[in-house]
Amino acid sequence: MSISKIYHLEGGNFSEAGMASSDIKKLLKKLGLPSNIIKKVAIAMYEAEINVVAHAYSGIMEVMIKPDEIFVSIEDEGPGIKDINMAMTEGFSTASQKVREMGFGAGMGLPNIKRNTDFMNLETEIDKGTKLKFGIKLSGE
Repeated sequence: MSISKIYHLEGGNFSEAGMASSDIKKLLKKLGLPSNIIKKVAIAMYEAEINVVAHAYSGIMEVMIKPDEIFVSIEDEGPGIKDINMAMTEGFSTASQKVREMGFGAGMGLPNIKRNTDFMNLETEIDKGTKLKFGIKLSGE
């Protein structure tokens, strides 16, 4: 059994941020997945959604639930990431003052995604956008 869902993310639309991760969290609960897996997926997806909403103009998130893994792919149109190594550093943020005032932009997004996934791949092109792919295995370590 495989389930695939696609979500459209809008830059700057914080009222919709978190809808995809919440939807998938409910679906995974319904499917009876272990709570530790659901938590990892929800955290990684939420951080990815917030990154698109805070930094990009728009994005598409595709979630594939397979028998052995949950795979998430996010492609955004935006400024890209100037320095991936810095972006992976806890606490480093390029979020605007407005985004920080809303309680986001603490610089934990990418580190939290990496911490909660079994694999993560990040590609970016300045003035074009960013592609992020990650997965969480459902069986074994």
